[in-house]
Amino acid sequence: MTITTTRRGFVAGLAAAAFTPQVAWARKSGRYDVIVRGGMVFDGLGNAPRAADLGIAGDRIAAIGNLGRARGALEIDARGQAVAPGFVNMLSWSNESLIEDGRSQGDIRQGVTLEVMGEGTSMGPLSAEMKARAVREQGDIHYPVTWTSLVDYLGFLERKGISCNVASFIGAGTLRAHEVGYDDVRASPEQLHRMQDLVRSEMRAGALGIGSSLIYAPDNFAGTDELAALTSAAAEFGGGYISHMRSEGDRYLEAIDELLEIGRRSKARVQMYHMKPAGQANWGKADAGLAKMNAARKAGIDVSANIYTYTAGATGLDAAMPLWVQQGGRDKWIERLRDPAIRARVLGEMRGKAVGWENLAQAAGTPDNILLIGFNNPALKPLTGKTLAQVAKMRGTSPEDTIIDLVIEDGSRVDTAYFLMSEDNLKKNIAWPWTMLGSDSASMAPEGRFLLKSTHPRAYGNFARFLGRYVRDEKVISLAEGIRRLTSLPIQQLGLSGRGRLAANYLADVVVFDPAKITDRATFDKPHQYATGVSDVLVGGQAVLRGGEHTGARAGRFVKGPGWRG
Repeated sequence: MTITTTRRGFVAGLAAAAFTPQVAWARKSGRYDVIVRGGMVFDGLGNAPRAADLGIAGDRIAAIGNLGRARGALEIDARGQAVAPGFVNMLSWSNESLIEDGRSQGDIRQGVTLEVMGEGTSMGPLSAEMKARAVREQGDIHYPVTWTSLVDYLGFLERKGISCNVASFIGAGTLRAHEVGYDDVRASPEQLHRMQDLVRSEMRAGALGIGSSLIYAPDNFAGTDELAALTSAAAEFGGGYISHMRSEGDRYLEAIDELLEIGRRSKARVQMYHMKPAGQANWGKADAGLAKMNAARKAGIDVSANIYTYTAGATGLDAAMPLWVQQGGRDKWIERLRDPAIRARVLGEMRGKAVGWENLAQAAGTPDNILLIGFNNPALKPLTGKTLAQVAKMRGTSPEDTIIDLVIEDGSRVDTAYFLMSEDNLKKNIAWPWTMLGSDSASMAPEGRFLLKSTHPRAYGNFARFLGRYVRDEKVISLAEGIRRLTSLPIQQLGLSGRGRLAANYLADVVVFDPAKITDRATFDKPHQYATGVSDVLVGGQAVLRGGEHTGARAGRFVKGPGWRG
Protein backbone atom coordinates (compact mmCIF):
# COMPACT_ATOMS: atom_id res chain seq x y z
CA MET A 1 0.00 0.00 0.00
CA THR A 2 1.34 3.42 -0.98
CA ILE A 3 0.37 6.51 0.95
CA THR A 4 1.24 10.01 -0.17
CA THR A 5 0.77 12.61 2.56
CA THR A 6 0.86 16.30 1.69
CA ARG A 7 2.29 19.03 3.92
CA ARG A 8 -1.26 19.75 5.07
CA GLY A 9 -1.49 16.30 6.59
CA PHE A 10 -4.37 14.73 4.67
CA VAL A 11 -4.05 11.55 2.67
CA ALA A 12 -4.09 11.84 -1.10
CA GLY A 13 -3.89 9.21 -3.84
CA LEU A 14 -4.69 6.32 -1.52
CA ALA A 15 -6.67 3.28 -2.60
CA ALA A 16 -8.43 1.21 0.03
CA ALA A 17 -5.96 -0.82 2.09
CA ALA A 18 -7.82 -4.13 1.78
CA PHE A 19 -9.62 -5.59 -1.22
CA THR A 20 -13.38 -5.27 -1.11
CA PRO A 21 -15.24 -8.58 -0.77
CA GLN A 22 -16.34 -8.39 -4.41
CA VAL A 23 -12.77 -7.82 -5.59
CA ALA A 24 -11.39 -10.60 -3.41
CA TRP A 25 -14.05 -13.05 -4.63
CA ALA A 26 -13.50 -12.14 -8.29
CA ARG A 27 -9.75 -12.59 -8.03
CA LYS A 28 -10.21 -15.99 -6.38
CA SER A 29 -12.98 -17.31 -8.62
CA GLY A 30 -11.94 -15.79 -11.96
CA ARG A 31 -15.46 -14.40 -12.42
CA TYR A 32 -15.71 -10.66 -13.05
CA ASP A 33 -18.54 -8.28 -13.75
CA VAL A 34 -16.56 -6.76 -16.64
CA ILE A 35 -13.40 -7.77 -18.46
CA VAL A 36 -11.79 -5.31 -20.89
CA ARG A 37 -9.63 -7.54 -23.06
CA GLY A 38 -6.49 -7.03 -25.07
CA GLY A 39 -6.04 -3.27 -24.89
CA MET A 40 -2.94 -1.17 -24.29
CA VAL A 41 -3.41 -0.29 -20.63
CA PHE A 42 -2.23 3.15 -19.49
CA ASP A 43 -2.00 3.39 -15.71
CA GLY A 44 -2.60 7.17 -15.62
CA LEU A 45 0.75 7.95 -14.00
CA GLY A 46 2.55 8.66 -17.27
CA ASN A 47 4.19 5.24 -17.56
CA ALA A 48 4.44 3.36 -20.85
CA PRO A 49 1.39 1.21 -21.58
CA ARG A 50 1.32 -2.57 -21.44
CA ALA A 51 -0.85 -5.09 -23.27
CA ALA A 52 -3.20 -6.53 -20.65
CA ASP A 53 -6.74 -7.42 -19.68
CA LEU A 54 -8.62 -5.42 -17.07
CA GLY A 55 -10.96 -7.21 -14.67
CA ILE A 56 -13.66 -5.29 -12.78
CA ALA A 57 -15.74 -6.42 -9.81
CA GLY A 58 -18.53 -4.15 -8.66
CA ASP A 59 -17.26 -0.57 -8.82
CA ARG A 60 -13.57 -1.51 -8.46
CA ILE A 61 -10.70 -2.65 -10.63
CA ALA A 62 -9.94 -6.17 -9.44
CA ALA A 63 -7.05 -7.33 -11.65
CA ILE A 64 -4.79 -6.25 -14.50
CA GLY A 65 -2.89 -8.86 -16.49
CA ASN A 66 -3.56 -11.97 -18.52
CA LEU A 67 -7.11 -12.99 -17.61
CA GLY A 68 -7.43 -15.53 -20.43
CA ARG A 69 -9.32 -18.17 -18.44
CA ALA A 70 -11.40 -15.74 -16.44
CA ARG A 71 -14.89 -14.77 -17.51
CA GLY A 72 -16.78 -11.49 -17.36
CA ALA A 73 -20.52 -10.95 -17.36
CA LEU A 74 -19.67 -8.19 -19.86
CA GLU A 75 -16.64 -8.59 -22.11
CA ILE A 76 -15.24 -5.60 -24.02
CA ASP A 77 -12.84 -6.20 -26.91
CA ALA A 78 -10.21 -3.44 -26.65
CA ARG A 79 -7.67 -4.84 -29.13
CA GLY A 80 -5.92 -2.00 -30.97
CA GLN A 81 -7.23 0.58 -28.49
CA ALA A 82 -5.98 2.45 -25.45
CA VAL A 83 -7.48 1.65 -22.04
CA ALA A 84 -7.14 4.50 -19.55
CA PRO A 85 -8.65 5.85 -16.34
CA GLY A 86 -11.71 8.01 -16.88
CA PHE A 87 -10.91 11.61 -17.74
CA VAL A 88 -11.47 14.57 -15.41
CA ASN A 89 -13.01 17.80 -16.69
CA MET A 90 -11.34 20.21 -14.28
CA LEU A 91 -13.56 23.12 -15.34
CA SER A 92 -17.13 22.17 -16.10
CA TRP A 93 -20.22 24.35 -16.38
CA SER A 94 -22.60 21.39 -16.41
CA ASN A 95 -24.48 22.77 -13.39
CA GLU A 96 -27.71 23.20 -15.34
CA SER A 97 -27.15 20.89 -18.32
CA LEU A 98 -27.06 17.85 -16.02
CA ILE A 99 -30.42 18.89 -14.59
CA GLU A 100 -31.82 19.02 -18.11
CA ASP A 101 -30.12 15.82 -19.32
CA GLY A 102 -28.15 13.70 -16.89
CA ARG A 103 -26.55 11.60 -19.63
CA SER A 104 -23.68 14.10 -20.05
CA GLN A 105 -23.44 13.05 -23.67
CA GLY A 106 -20.94 15.61 -24.99
CA ASP A 107 -18.32 14.75 -22.38
CA ILE A 108 -19.04 11.03 -21.88
CA ARG A 109 -18.40 10.53 -25.61
CA GLN A 110 -14.93 12.05 -25.03
CA GLY A 111 -14.17 9.79 -22.06
CA VAL A 112 -14.94 12.28 -19.28
CA THR A 113 -16.19 10.54 -16.13
CA LEU A 114 -15.83 13.37 -13.56
CA GLU A 115 -17.21 16.91 -13.95
CA VAL A 116 -15.65 19.50 -11.60
CA MET A 117 -17.70 22.67 -11.11
CA GLY A 118 -17.54 25.85 -9.05
CA GLU A 119 -15.51 28.52 -10.88
CA GLY A 120 -16.60 31.65 -9.01
CA THR A 121 -20.27 30.72 -8.99
CA SER A 122 -21.54 27.50 -7.43
CA MET A 123 -25.00 26.02 -6.90
CA GLY A 124 -24.83 26.74 -3.17
CA PRO A 125 -24.84 27.86 -0.46
CA LEU A 126 -27.99 29.83 -1.27
CA SER A 127 -30.16 32.22 0.70
CA ALA A 128 -33.89 32.53 0.02
CA GLU A 129 -33.22 35.69 -2.02
CA MET A 130 -30.52 33.93 -4.04
CA LYS A 131 -32.87 31.04 -4.81
CA ALA A 132 -35.50 33.47 -6.08
CA ARG A 133 -32.89 35.30 -8.17
CA ALA A 134 -31.62 32.00 -9.63
CA VAL A 135 -35.11 31.04 -10.79
CA ARG A 136 -35.75 34.55 -12.16
CA GLU A 137 -32.53 34.57 -14.18
CA GLN A 138 -32.85 31.11 -15.76
CA GLY A 139 -32.47 30.92 -19.51
CA ASP A 140 -33.65 28.10 -21.76
CA ILE A 141 -33.38 25.46 -19.02
CA HIS A 142 -36.01 25.76 -16.28
CA TYR A 143 -36.00 23.95 -12.93
CA PRO A 144 -37.06 24.51 -9.33
CA VAL A 145 -34.28 25.26 -6.85
CA THR A 146 -35.07 22.75 -4.13
CA TRP A 147 -31.66 22.74 -2.40
CA THR A 148 -29.85 25.24 -0.16
CA SER A 149 -26.27 24.05 0.24
CA LEU A 150 -23.82 23.15 -2.51
CA VAL A 151 -23.58 19.57 -1.33
CA ASP A 152 -27.39 19.32 -1.28
CA TYR A 153 -27.30 20.20 -4.98
CA LEU A 154 -24.65 17.56 -5.73
CA GLY A 155 -26.71 14.97 -3.84
CA PHE A 156 -29.76 16.09 -5.83
CA LEU A 157 -27.94 15.33 -9.08
CA GLU A 158 -26.94 11.88 -7.86
CA ARG A 159 -30.51 11.06 -6.82
CA LYS A 160 -31.92 12.42 -10.09
CA GLY A 161 -29.63 10.15 -12.06
CA ILE A 162 -26.50 11.21 -13.94
CA SER A 163 -24.08 9.27 -16.10
CA CYS A 164 -20.95 11.09 -14.90
CA ASN A 165 -19.47 11.70 -11.49
CA VAL A 166 -19.70 15.25 -10.11
CA ALA A 167 -17.77 17.38 -7.63
CA SER A 168 -17.58 21.10 -6.95
CA PHE A 169 -15.64 23.96 -5.46
CA ILE A 170 -17.52 26.62 -3.46
CA GLY A 171 -17.90 29.81 -5.47
CA ALA A 172 -16.24 32.82 -3.84
CA GLY A 173 -18.79 35.01 -5.60
CA THR A 174 -21.61 32.86 -4.27
CA LEU A 175 -20.27 33.20 -0.71
CA ARG A 176 -19.97 36.96 -1.16
CA ALA A 177 -23.52 37.24 -2.53
CA HIS A 178 -24.77 35.20 0.45
CA GLU A 179 -23.23 37.41 3.13
CA VAL A 180 -22.14 40.72 1.56
CA GLY A 181 -24.33 41.16 -1.50
CA TYR A 182 -23.47 42.22 -5.03
CA ASP A 183 -21.88 45.63 -4.43
CA ASP A 184 -18.28 46.77 -4.37
CA VAL A 185 -17.83 46.94 -0.61
CA ARG A 186 -15.37 45.38 1.79
CA ALA A 187 -16.69 42.43 3.82
CA SER A 188 -16.95 43.26 7.51
CA PRO A 189 -15.14 40.98 9.99
CA GLU A 190 -18.50 39.47 10.95
CA GLN A 191 -19.44 38.82 7.32
CA LEU A 192 -16.05 37.24 6.64
CA HIS A 193 -16.40 34.96 9.67
CA ARG A 194 -19.83 33.85 8.47
CA MET A 195 -18.42 33.13 5.00
CA GLN A 196 -15.65 31.06 6.57
CA ASP A 197 -18.21 29.11 8.60
CA LEU A 198 -20.15 28.39 5.40
CA VAL A 199 -16.91 27.15 3.83
CA ARG A 200 -16.21 24.82 6.76
CA SER A 201 -19.73 23.42 6.65
CA GLU A 202 -19.55 22.71 2.90
CA MET A 203 -16.05 21.24 3.21
CA ARG A 204 -17.13 18.81 5.92
CA ALA A 205 -19.94 17.71 3.63
CA GLY A 206 -17.69 17.10 0.62
CA ALA A 207 -16.85 20.32 -1.27
CA LEU A 208 -13.42 20.65 -2.89
CA GLY A 209 -12.33 24.14 -1.85
CA ILE A 210 -12.77 27.72 -3.06
CA GLY A 211 -13.28 28.83 -6.66
CA SER A 212 -13.07 32.45 -7.80
CA SER A 213 -13.63 34.25 -11.08
CA LEU A 214 -12.06 37.64 -10.53
CA ILE A 215 -12.73 39.45 -13.78
CA TYR A 216 -16.47 39.39 -13.02
CA ALA A 217 -18.74 41.03 -10.47
CA PRO A 218 -19.20 40.32 -7.59
CA ASP A 219 -16.03 38.17 -7.35
CA ASN A 220 -13.86 41.10 -8.40
CA PHE A 221 -15.00 43.08 -5.35
CA ALA A 222 -13.18 40.65 -3.04
CA GLY A 223 -9.62 41.59 -2.17
CA THR A 224 -6.66 39.28 -1.69
CA ASP A 225 -7.15 39.23 2.08
CA GLU A 226 -10.74 38.00 1.77
CA LEU A 227 -9.83 35.31 -0.75
CA ALA A 228 -6.91 34.11 1.36
CA ALA A 229 -9.13 33.94 4.45
CA LEU A 230 -11.75 31.85 2.62
CA THR A 231 -9.09 29.57 1.16
CA SER A 232 -7.47 29.14 4.57
CA ALA A 233 -10.80 27.89 5.93
CA ALA A 234 -11.01 25.37 3.09
CA ALA A 235 -7.38 24.34 3.60
CA GLU A 236 -8.23 23.25 7.15
CA PHE A 237 -9.97 20.31 5.43
CA GLY A 238 -7.45 19.72 2.63
CA GLY A 239 -9.28 21.97 0.19
CA GLY A 240 -7.68 23.90 -2.65
CA TYR A 241 -8.18 27.20 -4.49
CA ILE A 242 -8.91 27.58 -8.19
CA SER A 243 -9.18 30.94 -9.91
CA HIS A 244 -10.01 32.66 -13.14
CA MET A 245 -7.49 35.29 -12.19
CA ARG A 246 -8.06 39.02 -11.79
CA SER A 247 -6.46 39.65 -15.16
CA GLU A 248 -5.55 37.48 -18.11
CA GLY A 249 -4.41 40.49 -20.11
CA ASP A 250 -2.56 43.68 -19.25
CA ARG A 251 -1.99 42.63 -15.61
CA TYR A 252 -1.45 38.93 -16.29
CA LEU A 253 1.79 38.69 -14.32
CA GLU A 254 0.41 40.68 -11.38
CA ALA A 255 -2.61 38.36 -11.32
CA ILE A 256 -0.29 35.35 -11.10
CA ASP A 257 1.41 37.04 -8.15
CA GLU A 258 -1.96 37.28 -6.37
CA LEU A 259 -2.73 33.62 -7.06
CA LEU A 260 0.62 32.60 -5.63
CA GLU A 261 0.20 34.89 -2.62
CA ILE A 262 -3.09 33.19 -1.77
CA GLY A 263 -1.32 29.84 -1.98
CA ARG A 264 1.53 31.11 0.18
CA ARG A 265 -0.79 32.43 2.90
CA SER A 266 -3.27 29.57 2.96
CA LYS A 267 -0.84 26.68 2.30
CA ALA A 268 -3.49 25.35 -0.10
CA ARG A 269 -3.02 23.95 -3.60
CA VAL A 270 -3.79 26.71 -6.12
CA GLN A 271 -4.70 26.50 -9.79
CA MET A 272 -4.89 29.07 -12.57
CA TYR A 273 -8.01 28.52 -14.66
CA HIS A 274 -7.59 28.77 -18.43
CA MET A 275 -3.92 29.73 -18.42
CA LYS A 276 -3.68 32.17 -21.30
CA PRO A 277 -2.24 35.66 -21.71
CA ALA A 278 -5.11 37.18 -23.71
CA GLY A 279 -4.82 39.82 -26.40
CA GLN A 280 -1.93 40.01 -28.85
CA ALA A 281 -0.21 42.76 -26.85
CA ASN A 282 0.08 40.28 -23.95
CA TRP A 283 1.16 37.12 -25.77
CA GLY A 284 4.80 37.80 -24.92
CA LYS A 285 4.07 37.34 -21.20
CA ALA A 286 3.60 33.58 -21.44
CA ASP A 287 7.21 32.65 -20.68
CA ALA A 288 7.45 35.04 -17.74
CA GLY A 289 4.21 33.60 -16.34
CA LEU A 290 5.53 30.05 -16.56
CA ALA A 291 8.78 31.15 -14.93
CA LYS A 292 6.85 32.62 -11.99
CA MET A 293 4.95 29.39 -11.47
CA ASN A 294 8.06 27.23 -11.78
CA ALA A 295 9.80 29.38 -9.17
CA ALA A 296 6.76 29.13 -6.91
CA ARG A 297 6.72 25.34 -7.16
CA LYS A 298 10.40 25.24 -6.18
CA ALA A 299 9.52 27.44 -3.19
CA GLY A 300 6.89 24.93 -2.05
CA ILE A 301 3.69 26.46 -3.46
CA ASP A 302 1.61 23.72 -5.10
CA VAL A 303 0.50 25.65 -8.20
CA SER A 304 -0.96 24.14 -11.36
CA ALA A 305 -2.94 25.32 -14.37
CA ASN A 306 -5.93 24.50 -16.49
CA ILE A 307 -6.52 25.12 -20.20
CA TYR A 308 -8.89 24.45 -23.07
CA THR A 309 -7.49 23.66 -26.50
CA TYR A 310 -8.76 26.65 -28.49
CA THR A 311 -7.53 30.18 -29.20
CA ALA A 312 -10.97 31.66 -28.54
CA GLY A 313 -12.54 31.94 -25.11
CA ALA A 314 -16.23 32.18 -24.37
CA THR A 315 -17.95 34.27 -21.72
CA GLY A 316 -20.43 37.15 -22.01
CA LEU A 317 -20.70 40.79 -23.05
CA ASP A 318 -20.32 41.66 -19.37
CA ALA A 319 -16.60 41.11 -19.97
CA ALA A 320 -16.65 44.18 -22.24
CA MET A 321 -18.12 46.57 -19.64
CA PRO A 322 -16.72 48.21 -16.49
CA LEU A 323 -17.52 46.40 -13.27
CA TRP A 324 -19.00 49.33 -11.37
CA VAL A 325 -22.05 49.36 -13.64
CA GLN A 326 -22.66 45.68 -12.86
CA GLN A 327 -22.98 46.14 -9.09
CA GLY A 328 -26.16 44.80 -7.53
CA GLY A 329 -26.62 41.95 -9.99
CA ARG A 330 -28.17 41.61 -13.43
CA ASP A 331 -31.36 43.62 -12.92
CA LYS A 332 -29.54 46.62 -11.38
CA TRP A 333 -26.95 46.44 -14.15
CA ILE A 334 -29.56 46.63 -16.91
CA GLU A 335 -31.49 49.34 -15.06
CA ARG A 336 -28.35 51.50 -14.97
CA LEU A 337 -27.66 50.92 -18.68
CA ARG A 338 -31.09 52.39 -19.47
CA ASP A 339 -30.08 55.68 -17.85
CA PRO A 340 -28.69 57.97 -20.62
CA ALA A 341 -26.10 59.61 -18.34
CA ILE A 342 -24.80 56.30 -17.06
CA ARG A 343 -24.81 54.85 -20.56
CA ALA A 344 -22.67 57.75 -21.79
CA ARG A 345 -20.15 57.13 -18.99
CA VAL A 346 -20.07 53.39 -19.74
CA LEU A 347 -19.50 54.06 -23.45
CA GLY A 348 -16.62 56.37 -22.64
CA GLU A 349 -14.94 53.74 -20.47
CA MET A 350 -15.53 50.96 -23.01
CA ARG A 351 -13.77 53.07 -25.65
CA GLY A 352 -10.93 54.22 -23.41
CA LYS A 353 -8.13 52.34 -21.71
CA ALA A 354 -9.57 49.94 -19.13
CA VAL A 355 -8.36 50.82 -15.65
CA GLY A 356 -9.06 48.31 -12.87
CA TRP A 357 -11.07 45.98 -15.09
CA GLU A 358 -10.59 43.68 -18.07
CA ASN A 359 -12.10 44.69 -21.45
CA LEU A 360 -12.13 41.55 -23.58
CA ALA A 361 -13.69 43.43 -26.50
CA GLN A 362 -10.56 45.53 -26.71
CA ALA A 363 -8.33 42.48 -26.17
CA ALA A 364 -10.00 40.82 -29.18
CA GLY A 365 -8.71 43.70 -31.31
CA THR A 366 -11.69 44.06 -33.64
CA PRO A 367 -15.47 43.42 -33.54
CA ASP A 368 -14.89 40.77 -36.23
CA ASN A 369 -13.19 38.68 -33.50
CA ILE A 370 -16.26 38.71 -31.25
CA LEU A 371 -18.83 35.99 -31.99
CA LEU A 372 -22.34 36.07 -30.47
CA ILE A 373 -23.31 32.52 -29.55
CA GLY A 374 -26.25 32.60 -27.13
CA PHE A 375 -29.38 34.68 -26.51
CA ASN A 376 -32.37 34.16 -24.22
CA ASN A 377 -34.76 36.50 -26.05
CA PRO A 378 -36.42 34.59 -28.94
CA ALA A 379 -36.41 37.79 -31.02
CA LEU A 380 -32.60 37.91 -30.84
CA LYS A 381 -31.88 34.23 -31.47
CA PRO A 382 -31.54 34.81 -35.26
CA LEU A 383 -28.38 36.80 -34.43
CA THR A 384 -26.74 33.66 -33.05
CA GLY A 385 -23.51 32.90 -34.89
CA LYS A 386 -22.99 36.43 -36.17
CA THR A 387 -20.03 38.60 -35.23
CA LEU A 388 -20.42 41.82 -33.30
CA ALA A 389 -19.20 43.63 -36.42
CA GLN A 390 -22.00 42.09 -38.50
CA VAL A 391 -24.73 42.93 -35.97
CA ALA A 392 -23.43 46.49 -35.50
CA LYS A 393 -23.51 47.00 -39.28
CA MET A 394 -27.04 45.53 -39.51
CA ARG A 395 -28.24 47.94 -36.82
CA GLY A 396 -26.23 50.95 -37.86
CA THR A 397 -24.81 51.37 -34.36
CA SER A 398 -21.29 51.43 -32.96
CA PRO A 399 -19.89 48.17 -31.56
CA GLU A 400 -20.06 49.58 -28.02
CA ASP A 401 -23.66 50.76 -28.41
CA THR A 402 -24.55 47.38 -29.89
CA ILE A 403 -23.10 45.59 -26.87
CA ILE A 404 -25.17 47.68 -24.48
CA ASP A 405 -28.34 47.35 -26.56
CA LEU A 406 -28.03 43.56 -26.80
CA VAL A 407 -27.59 43.17 -23.04
CA ILE A 408 -30.68 45.32 -22.39
CA GLU A 409 -32.81 43.58 -25.02
CA ASP A 410 -31.78 40.07 -24.03
CA GLY A 411 -31.94 40.63 -20.29
CA SER A 412 -28.72 38.64 -19.96
CA ARG A 413 -24.99 38.97 -20.36
CA VAL A 414 -25.30 37.35 -23.86
CA ASP A 415 -23.03 34.34 -24.46
CA THR A 416 -20.03 35.45 -26.49
CA ALA A 417 -16.81 34.01 -27.91
CA TYR A 418 -13.72 36.24 -28.04
CA PHE A 419 -10.75 35.29 -30.25
CA LEU A 420 -7.84 36.26 -28.01
CA MET A 421 -5.06 33.70 -27.71
CA SER A 422 -1.86 32.53 -29.39
CA GLU A 423 -1.51 29.01 -30.79
CA ASP A 424 2.19 29.00 -29.89
CA ASN A 425 1.40 29.89 -26.28
CA LEU A 426 -1.26 27.20 -26.15
CA LYS A 427 1.37 24.61 -27.06
CA LYS A 428 3.80 26.02 -24.48
CA ASN A 429 1.13 25.76 -21.82
CA ILE A 430 0.25 22.20 -22.79
CA ALA A 431 3.93 21.28 -22.50
CA TRP A 432 4.12 22.54 -18.89
CA PRO A 433 3.98 19.39 -16.69
CA TRP A 434 1.38 20.83 -14.29
CA THR A 435 -1.24 21.76 -16.90
CA MET A 436 -4.53 19.86 -17.05
CA LEU A 437 -7.72 20.19 -19.09
CA GLY A 438 -11.08 21.85 -18.54
CA SER A 439 -13.78 22.51 -21.12
CA ASP A 440 -15.14 25.68 -19.44
CA SER A 441 -18.49 24.55 -20.88
CA ALA A 442 -21.53 22.43 -20.19
CA SER A 443 -21.81 18.80 -21.25
CA MET A 444 -24.81 18.74 -23.56
CA ALA A 445 -26.35 16.96 -26.54
CA PRO A 446 -27.33 18.08 -30.06
CA GLU A 447 -31.02 17.88 -29.25
CA GLY A 448 -33.85 19.49 -27.32
CA ARG A 449 -33.30 22.73 -25.43
CA PHE A 450 -29.57 22.65 -26.07
CA LEU A 451 -30.21 23.56 -29.71
CA LEU A 452 -31.88 26.84 -28.70
CA LYS A 453 -28.39 28.35 -28.43
CA SER A 454 -25.08 27.95 -30.15
CA THR A 455 -22.04 27.17 -28.02
CA HIS A 456 -18.27 27.11 -28.10
CA PRO A 457 -16.97 23.92 -29.81
CA ARG A 458 -15.02 23.12 -26.63
CA ALA A 459 -18.32 21.88 -25.19
CA TYR A 460 -18.12 18.87 -27.51
CA GLY A 461 -14.46 18.65 -28.49
CA ASN A 462 -11.98 19.87 -25.87
CA PHE A 463 -10.62 16.50 -24.72
CA ALA A 464 -10.74 14.81 -28.12
CA ARG A 465 -8.96 17.82 -29.62
CA PHE A 466 -6.27 17.59 -26.95
CA LEU A 467 -5.61 13.90 -27.60
CA GLY A 468 -6.07 14.11 -31.37
CA ARG A 469 -4.50 17.38 -32.45
CA TYR A 470 -1.97 18.21 -29.76
CA VAL A 471 -0.91 14.75 -28.56
CA ARG A 472 -1.19 12.60 -31.70
CA ASP A 473 -0.73 15.09 -34.54
CA GLU A 474 1.39 17.90 -33.07
CA LYS A 475 3.22 15.59 -30.60
CA VAL A 476 3.45 18.36 -28.00
CA ILE A 477 3.52 15.66 -25.30
CA SER A 478 3.36 11.86 -25.39
CA LEU A 479 0.12 9.90 -25.18
CA ALA A 480 1.06 8.48 -21.76
CA GLU A 481 1.75 12.00 -20.48
CA GLY A 482 -1.46 13.31 -22.06
CA ILE A 483 -3.46 10.66 -20.22
CA ARG A 484 -1.71 11.60 -16.95
CA ARG A 485 -2.89 15.20 -17.44
CA LEU A 486 -6.48 13.96 -17.76
CA THR A 487 -6.43 11.47 -14.89
CA SER A 488 -4.02 11.14 -11.97
CA LEU A 489 -2.78 14.74 -12.09
CA PRO A 490 -6.20 16.38 -11.61
CA ILE A 491 -7.17 13.80 -9.00
CA GLN A 492 -3.98 14.61 -7.10
CA GLN A 493 -4.65 18.35 -7.36
CA LEU A 494 -8.19 17.86 -6.06
CA GLY A 495 -6.89 15.99 -3.01
CA LEU A 496 -8.97 12.92 -3.86
CA SER A 497 -8.09 9.27 -3.32
CA GLY A 498 -8.73 5.85 -4.81
CA ARG A 499 -9.40 7.03 -8.38
CA GLY A 500 -7.55 8.44 -11.39
CA ARG A 501 -5.38 5.34 -11.91
CA LEU A 502 -5.76 1.87 -13.33
CA ALA A 503 -4.61 -0.20 -10.37
CA ALA A 504 -6.14 -2.97 -8.28
CA ASN A 505 -8.84 -1.76 -5.90
CA TYR A 506 -9.12 1.69 -7.51
CA LEU A 507 -12.55 2.86 -8.63
CA ALA A 508 -13.43 1.52 -12.06
CA ASP A 509 -13.88 4.68 -14.11
CA VAL A 510 -12.44 3.53 -17.44
CA VAL A 511 -12.28 4.81 -21.01
CA VAL A 512 -11.46 2.79 -24.13
CA PHE A 513 -10.48 4.86 -27.18
CA ASP A 514 -8.56 4.63 -30.43
CA PRO A 515 -5.55 7.01 -30.26
CA ALA A 516 -5.32 7.00 -34.07
CA LYS A 517 -8.94 8.03 -34.56
CA ILE A 518 -10.01 10.21 -31.64
CA THR A 519 -11.10 13.51 -33.20
CA ASP A 520 -13.12 16.60 -32.37
CA ARG A 521 -15.87 17.41 -34.89
CA ALA A 522 -17.38 20.56 -33.39
CA THR A 523 -16.66 23.88 -35.11
CA PHE A 524 -17.68 27.47 -34.40
CA ASP A 525 -20.09 27.28 -37.34
CA LYS A 526 -21.49 23.90 -36.28
CA PRO A 527 -20.59 23.33 -32.62
CA HIS A 528 -23.29 20.78 -31.72
CA GLN A 529 -21.36 17.75 -33.01
CA TYR A 530 -20.04 14.84 -30.98
CA ALA A 531 -16.37 13.91 -30.96
CA THR A 532 -15.50 10.44 -32.26
CA GLY A 533 -12.96 7.77 -31.39
CA VAL A 534 -14.10 6.74 -27.90
CA SER A 535 -15.82 3.36 -27.99
CA ASP A 536 -16.49 2.46 -24.35
CA VAL A 537 -16.79 4.31 -21.03
CA LEU A 538 -17.34 2.73 -17.63
CA VAL A 539 -18.38 4.78 -14.60
CA GLY A 540 -18.09 2.91 -11.31
CA GLY A 541 -17.81 -0.32 -13.28
CA GLN A 542 -21.06 0.26 -15.19
CA ALA A 543 -21.03 0.61 -18.98
CA VAL A 544 -22.25 4.10 -19.88
CA LEU A 545 -20.91 4.08 -23.45
CA ARG A 546 -20.74 0.90 -25.57
CA GLY A 547 -19.56 0.87 -29.16
CA GLY A 548 -19.67 4.68 -29.18
CA GLU A 549 -23.32 4.87 -28.15
CA HIS A 550 -24.79 5.86 -24.80
CA THR A 551 -26.37 2.99 -22.87
CA GLY A 552 -28.62 5.22 -20.77
CA ALA A 553 -26.92 4.08 -17.55
CA ARG A 554 -26.93 6.63 -14.71
CA ALA A 555 -23.92 5.43 -12.72
CA GLY A 556 -22.59 8.84 -11.68
CA ARG A 557 -21.99 9.75 -8.05
CA PHE A 558 -21.24 12.82 -5.96
CA VAL A 559 -17.46 12.59 -5.41
CA LYS A 560 -16.77 13.98 -1.97
CA GLY A 561 -13.75 16.14 -1.30
CA PRO A 562 -10.85 15.55 1.10
CA GLY A 563 -12.60 17.16 4.08
CA TRP A 564 -15.67 14.93 3.93
CA ARG A 565 -16.75 13.61 7.29
CA GLY A 566 -18.99 10.63 6.48
